[in-house]
Amino acid sequence: MIKHISRAARRGFSPGLRRLSDLRASEHVPESPASPRLTEQASLVTSVFFGGGTPSLAPPSTIAKILETVSKQANLSDDAEVTLEVNPTPVAMSKLKDYHHAGVSRFSIGVQSLQNEDLKSLGRDHSALEALQTLGEARRLCPGGVSVDIMFGRPEQTTESWRRELSEMLRVCDDHVSLYQLTLERGTRLFKQVHCGQVTMPTEEMTAEMYQCARETLQQHGFQQYEVSNFAKNNSESRHNVSYWKGEQYIGVGPGAHGRFVPLGEGGIAREARTQTLEPDVWIQEVQQRGHGTRRRIRLGHLELLEEVLVMGMRMTKGINHKHWEVFSPELSLHEIFGASPVVQELLQSGHLILDDRGLRCSWDGLALLDSILPVLLVEMDKQIFPKAAS
Repeated sequence: MIKHISRAARRGFSPGLRRLSDLRASEHVPESPASPRLTEQASLVTSVFFGGGTPSLAPPSTIAKILETVSKQANLSDDAEVTLEVNPTPVAMSKLKDYHHAGVSRFSIGVQSLQNEDLKSLGRDHSALEALQTLGEARRLCPGGVSVDIMFGRPEQTTESWRRELSEMLRVCDDHVSLYQLTLERGTRLFKQVHCGQVTMPTEEMTAEMYQCARETLQQHGFQQYEVSNFAKNNSESRHNVSYWKGEQYIGVGPGAHGRFVPLGEGGIAREARTQTLEPDVWIQEVQQRGHGTRRRIRLGHLELLEEVLVMGMRMTKGINHKHWEVFSPELSLHEIFGASPVVQELLQSGHLILDDRGLRCSWDGLALLDSILPVLLVEMDKQIFPKAAS
């Protein structure tokens, strides 16, 4: 079972966006050596994702300013996918049309649950009715371009109640669904209630059953699973998120944002992992004072890059094909790294893993066990690659 289905770290973006609404975005395009202009980093920007926290708190004018700035500093593709995460409140719904006019082409709606009591326990500030109304308006504006986030493993939830709720959601949702298992976070009211025994959470076995139930239900409704927690129909996959899983380069901007790219403007030849300052007020101050909010930059070694490619690529149902792997590892193929490993052979023989002419991927059953499969693959890869990386 996938014990923890989580989002990529993009925390703290929305408070920064609210504060940035009073600034001129074009005046704060990074220009320092630690964060050069976009024109020096990207020949073409194919997607922009406003995520983390609640970016729909930002006024549409701020979104428009940012997109205008990106267009000026880099080649923003005419068919670029521009996604905005939305908290389905009446205020956010009233701004959807203006967001669309500002350039947003895809909405990700954080419905989470259709049960009002559960929404309250999760600390959400919307109701099930408001979520459905927001979803309807988003579908009207961007038909085929609306994703729904829904959460399982909630307090007191059963597999049967989850099945009914998901079926109800699928009658009104668009062409994309993202599943997330609830993870308790320290300091929250729910964490304290569970810790004190006031609230009971589903067992690991129950959440595993819920995950499988969701996969089967979505498939019955015409959705194809393309990643551990993402399902789509009518070719409505998230192009932006797929770029993460394929190991493509991306630039993270805003408080807490992460990026992975080769700093070509500095003459760099190796990919770097960059992290922006987490605190919104501090991030804005740093941008104003030194032109960027980059807190940490780490040059990724060959082995580290391959580990990221493996971990992210194996999340997809298609896995990693040979041609794609060769781009990152021309020295050793997937067959050379994993083909002779006894422990990998066990996974192949059990039917949880597939290594063939197409590449390396998990089977239907294996994808639900990805958390236990990945450590095995990483250890085997390290054994094969490390001598190469060390030389």
